[in-house]
Amino acid sequence: MTDAADIVIVGGGPVGATLALALAAGGIEAVVLESRKARSGGGDPRPLALSYGSRLILERLQIWQALAPVSPIEQIHVSQQGGFGRVAMTAAEAELPALGYVAEYAQLDAVLRKTLGERVPRCETGVEVTAVKPGQDVAVVEFMKGGMQQSIAARMVAIADGGALQGAGFSKVVDYHQAAVVAKVTSEMPHRQVAFERFTPDGPLALLPCGADLALVWTMNTAAARQFCEAPAETFLFRLQQQFGGRLGAFITVGARSFFPLSLKFERDLALPRAVRIGNAAQMLHPVAGQGFNLGLRDAWELAGEILNGDRAALGSTAMLAAYRRRRRIDRRGGIWFTDSLVRVFSNDIAPLRIGRGIALALLGAMPPAKDFVVRRMTFGARG
Repeated sequence: MTDAADIVIVGGGPVGATLALALAAGGIEAVVLESRKARSGGGDPRPLALSYGSRLILERLQIWQALAPVSPIEQIHVSQQGGFGRVAMTAAEAELPALGYVAEYAQLDAVLRKTLGERVPRCETGVEVTAVKPGQDVAVVEFMKGGMQQSIAARMVAIADGGALQGAGFSKVVDYHQAAVVAKVTSEMPHRQVAFERFTPDGPLALLPCGADLALVWTMNTAAARQFCEAPAETFLFRLQQQFGGRLGAFITVGARSFFPLSLKFERDLALPRAVRIGNAAQMLHPVAGQGFNLGLRDAWELAGEILNGDRAALGSTAMLAAYRRRRRIDRRGGIWFTDSLVRVFSNDIAPLRIGRGIALALLGAMPPAKDFVVRRMTFGARG
């Protein structure tokens, strides 16, 4: 027997949960299918750099306060190792309370899942979605639950499963041959709510304020990442000091370390008949500049707006999904181009490029309108 619904959301992670909660606030009930059990832990150690624009979305969903404490980013300092040129962007210059905030992925995920359970009645957990079959009038979602094969037909399906259904089947995949080492470190000097983005020949190195500590996201080749995760703490901190320099004094301690392979993956076309991809099911970006998660959150918010403000009779129609695709085109392409360009231009030690990077950083720091343009795009997306 096939169940029926107006909207099915495949994936109850932060992006899928945001979409479901935004729809619920507008009086539309979606069915959420989530693979994890209701009480499963979410021990993902990665830090999340939330833009001020993402804070506004979470505030409108009335869950921002439940995230406390988060660490505000009052300044972003950008530099390159072995070359001149640096730029500082501040919240005061941008006339914002903060340029962004740092939270733990597991913390945000737990808050969203709890709220989802409270506000969305049809949130099924422990579900393995095996297929989404687009169709002219409905899309059929097939899934396993409790050892039984089931299906549900919906006028519209939002695929927000982080790319699990695609597997390696994204239409565009770029392997950066890099991995991000993630850990918490402490330094001799306080961070004073400054986030550091330092470009090294091996890849970007980010240090983000996280309470009294610093959340480290250190990009390097995959083999080195594995070695550094296993190296003694003293060796790890010594190499970190070499790469970052002495702006924060000596690095004193490092916590548990893990690493994640990095690549660019995206679907050229977001929409299928009666179905649409959002978040990491639509694009997976390099963590440089912290754009990927914020882009996915805007996907969910904009899709909710398209549904809530549109004709309910046109839900899931070709025209509705085409309008959403047009609405997201500039922001999505801009985010993909921006992060990919940063990786390609800054992850090398070619002398002419190093000089060009230095000039570009120096000019950006000396031109307030250009700096404001960059800050607003990082904060609110390409439509900011």
